[in-house]
Amino acid sequence: MGTHGWPLLPLLLSLLLCRAGPLRPGAAGLGAPAGGGRAHSPPPPGPQQEGASGPMDTKLLTSPCGHQEVRPLILGGWESVPGRWPWQALVMAKNGLFCGGSLLSRHWVLSAAHCFEKVPEVSKWTVQLGELSLKSPSWSWRAHSHKYRVKKIIVNPKARGVLNDIALVRLASSVTYNKHIQPICILSSTAMFQHRPDCWVTGWGWIQENQKLLPPYHLQEVRVTILNNSRCNELFSMPIGRSLISNDMICAGAEDGSVDTCNGDSGGPLVCEEKGRWYQVGVVSWGMGCGHARRPGVYTNVSSFFPWIQLLMSCTAPRPGLFLPLVFLALPWVSWLLCPS
Repeated sequence: MGTHGWPLLPLLLSLLLCRAGPLRPGAAGLGAPAGGGRAHSPPPPGPQQEGASGPMDTKLLTSPCGHQEVRPLILGGWESVPGRWPWQALVMAKNGLFCGGSLLSRHWVLSAAHCFEKVPEVSKWTVQLGELSLKSPSWSWRAHSHKYRVKKIIVNPKARGVLNDIALVRLASSVTYNKHIQPICILSSTAMFQHRPDCWVTGWGWIQENQKLLPPYHLQEVRVTILNNSRCNELFSMPIGRSLISNDMICAGAEDGSVDTCNGDSGGPLVCEEKGRWYQVGVVSWGMGCGHARRPGVYTNVSSFFPWIQLLMSCTAPRPGLFLPLVFLALPWVSWLLCPS
């Protein structure tokens, strides 16, 4: 998909509907074999630049990205180690609400739309990068230096409940990359990762359906299998009797409920590795409970929103030769409305 093939006018008009403020958090979280990290009510029935090519010649959003310098030590382990998931972001509100997120570039973080519903004021949010603990000590200069103010929260204009559950967070200052802070790769298609049993999801959410994450509040990780939407709808249809999984969603976990996300994990990244590079496939969105059999976690399908993400990120990193900057020059009012200032 990519911006090529998307009619420019409808895309611009849809972006004109973007709210300057945020949309909806449901504190959602992850952990050991029981998580569910996301909003708990099922949805109603419902159907920056181009970089190098990714797998199968799909378009890559930014490059370089997706490099993991600290390798997983134990497959299936639960507590992570510093630097293993360098794109992991903690999106925090002043009232204690938090969600996960993923770093896309020096100015942009990806999260879930529903994360911002209860706290719409942009000034009340910050983004923490490069830290393993949910509650970094106040005296930590390293944590303080990697905490960023939020300049703008842009919720997808079609977001409704957990449909189109995706949002972009623009940071107020540029991120400095290091061993523990690196961007994740985003592809225009992630169909090649269907049925993969070795993808990972991370977060600071609950470790059981009735148990919050305990001190020292370390980032949790779990390996999951990506299920195709047909199978996922089969699982959810019993005994509900209707399809809940739309094309902008992806299911992952285990059919027996042994691995999942849970409250507090919303907005966090579902990632898969291919030939030494990591790609984000999904954003933690919703689920029915945590770790229930036949109820895998449901994620926003990131590639479905590739053109929208690419267009917004081009506001801060336009490339010579792209048509979009020419449109902004010709229609400065469009640039003023669409691009965070």
